[in-house]
Amino acid sequence: MNFSGSYAGADVTFLLKPLPLADFVEDVGEKEKLIQSGRRHYSEMLSPERLPSARYEAVFEQACAANGERMARDCLVLAGLIAARRSGPVTLVSLARGGTPIGVVLKRLLERVHGRGTAHYSVSIVRDRGIDANALRHILARGHAPASIVFVDGWTGKGVIARELAASVERFNVDNGIAIDSGLHVLSDLAGSAACAASCEDYLIPSSILNATVSGLVSRSVLNEAIGPDDFHGCVLYSDFAAQDRSRAFVDTLEERALALAESAPVAAQAIDTQAAAERSRAYIAAAMGRYGIADVNLIKPGIGEATRVLLRRAPRLLVLRDPQAAGTAHLRLLAEEKGVAVEVDPQLPYQAVSLIRSASDA
Repeated sequence: MNFSGSYAGADVTFLLKPLPLADFVEDVGEKEKLIQSGRRHYSEMLSPERLPSARYEAVFEQACAANGERMARDCLVLAGLIAARRSGPVTLVSLARGGTPIGVVLKRLLERVHGRGTAHYSVSIVRDRGIDANALRHILARGHAPASIVFVDGWTGKGVIARELAASVERFNVDNGIAIDSGLHVLSDLAGSAACAASCEDYLIPSSILNATVSGLVSRSVLNEAIGPDDFHGCVLYSDFAAQDRSRAFVDTLEERALALAESAPVAAQAIDTQAAAERSRAYIAAAMGRYGIADVNLIKPGIGEATRVLLRRAPRLLVLRDPQAAGTAHLRLLAEEKGVAVEVDPQLPYQAVSLIRSASDA
């Protein structure tokens, strides 16, 4: 099924199969046990999302006010980098769902600032399972040239998805005798694993704070027994959340800010040191595994974006902050308070925040 969620039809086409939430939802604690024991893959299950509290909505508004212009500038920079790396029409393929709002804004900027014809699809990629090959085949069948495809996400954490994308697109290329560039394009590349990024800094990207209500009312993607061999990966549509949906307003505001920046003065990309970012990531992960007695690297989630995801939908063990008063982590402090999660302060932390997932054996 092709749909646009709560976005305008011209902004994005989700290549996902809507599924009933009741068919596969799991309690967070039970989900962690199933994932960590290897009995179920994380992509097979969803826990129900809840609407944010009034306090949390206020923190989101503060984040937009404080960092909205920074995000808009990085979207403008990334659009310019993409325009320089591709000739002719562009086919943006955002990774659902964190990449979807960024993809929407990039599409508008490529069209309005760079005069480039741009299509935008949002597709699923699953760790250890790869990108949705049926979705890629659908995009190619619509007449989009392989060379026009640009993969987009919001940020990298440890670089797992960037590596998954590279491996699965390479398999797809071999199987289909084509050459799609598997490089990932992001706003913030903490892991030094993206092909192209506007920044390597850990800053609060406001869309990372919310779930479905800033992502077109779409859940994260799922891949379970309800997905047939010819289906797209699945999702849930949270239509009941429409009254508190921010998806369109968020991208409209970002676009307005980015266009104002483009009109006022040229916005050039800054040189970023991806090698240093990659080395920093590897060093921190190794140190954290030793410090906290962690055997499974998947239980460590560095950076504000990944830390937020843990506190919103996983079973958090610990939140580590570099600065306990930083405005960019106010939402994390609130979530930790609401969920009774311990907070540790580490002034030497190379990121603003890190979340550790609770081991099922400790539950």
